[in-house]
Amino acid sequence: MSIEVKVPQLPESVADATLVGWHKSPGDRVERDDNLVDLETDKVVLEVPAPVAGVLKEIRIEDGTTVTAGEVLALLEEGDGEGAAAPEQAAEEPAPEKTASAEATGTREAGESGGAGKLGPAARRLVEEHGLDASSIPASGRDGRITKGDVMRFVESGGKADSAPAASVPAVSGPREERRVAMTRLRSRIAERLVEAQQTAAILTSFNEVDLFEVMALRKRYKDSFEKKYGVKLGFMSFFVKAAVEALRKFPVVNASVEGTDIIYHDYYDIGIAVSTERGLVVPVLRDAGNMGFADIEQAIMDYAVRARDGKIGMDDLTGGTFTITNGGVFGSLMSTPIINPPQSAILGMHKIQERPMVVDGEVKVRPMMYIALSYDHRIIDGREAVQTLVSIKESLEDPARLMLQI
Repeated sequence: MSIEVKVPQLPESVADATLVGWHKSPGDRVERDDNLVDLETDKVVLEVPAPVAGVLKEIRIEDGTTVTAGEVLALLEEGDGEGAAAPEQAAEEPAPEKTASAEATGTREAGESGGAGKLGPAARRLVEEHGLDASSIPASGRDGRITKGDVMRFVESGGKADSAPAASVPAVSGPREERRVAMTRLRSRIAERLVEAQQTAAILTSFNEVDLFEVMALRKRYKDSFEKKYGVKLGFMSFFVKAAVEALRKFPVVNASVEGTDIIYHDYYDIGIAVSTERGLVVPVLRDAGNMGFADIEQAIMDYAVRARDGKIGMDDLTGGTFTITNGGVFGSLMSTPIINPPQSAILGMHKIQERPMVVDGEVKVRPMMYIALSYDHRIIDGREAVQTLVSIKESLEDPARLMLQI
């Protein structure tokens, strides 16, 4: 019996999705809940699982097509798949026997036979960005699937199926080429929101610097026992989240948002944590961060980071938020002016920790310093409140006991 595979119900406020890649081909045997295809919305990648075990009979929607909820994507023949369409054969003649000397060629042919149509979102993005021919990339993934690592190795080897060094040849002047690649839905949405923030808010940024000596000493002293007890590492982000929440308690307008001519004050602290993925920047939200302990924060951030990079984060995880923290320091940024995430009114930017000579109690000492930045909507937040918010965060981090005592 043929079963229709349909586009699942899309998250609220999402009208359609883009089909970014099939994981199976007509004639392939599938098990129940196997991922058949990836659908990309404005913020997340949705997986469409096989409803039953059987054979993929027919694909009705090709890659790159925009689809809506309930639309039929494919037909699945339940059971052993009798009557299902057999996969097309590229050639009738048998393949030549492999020899030891042709081992590298055989590996490449294996990649070509199954790789072109089996690209995950991360691998597909790299293929498009580098303008590669997917059929030329050797595949090492399951069922002939091309992985991100396969693409990266292919690029690093100069576009060759093996990694043997190329012979040195004189540089030859050739034509200058360009390639046009359409934005992903996520990248397009990010662009829209950044432009919206710049056009609707009066964004201003204030800076300060923080001496992280005490935080680093505290982490060093308790990191082993913390990880042993809670099963998660004690990072810097939990300290910044706790410090930000305490500052927002003192200056609630920084945790507010603008709606028309009204200011909406929030008596809760939903802190967005910006996470960079191969598809772009996403901002999952820590709900009620004011009620979370250090271990809760670290565990939630780790979970979000893994799910975001695997494309498994849900739309509900990304909506809402009253304040955002972004960490450009992981990429080496020393200073930046982060852009507000509408409709929020402020965002805190963390940066690289760098040892610098500082005057401490009349003596010059080397201290681990970080510049922090607060971008804010000057329509409702005055400079005094923005600066005092930064000072509060600085004081909490330079004397972590304040976080325990909430002072």
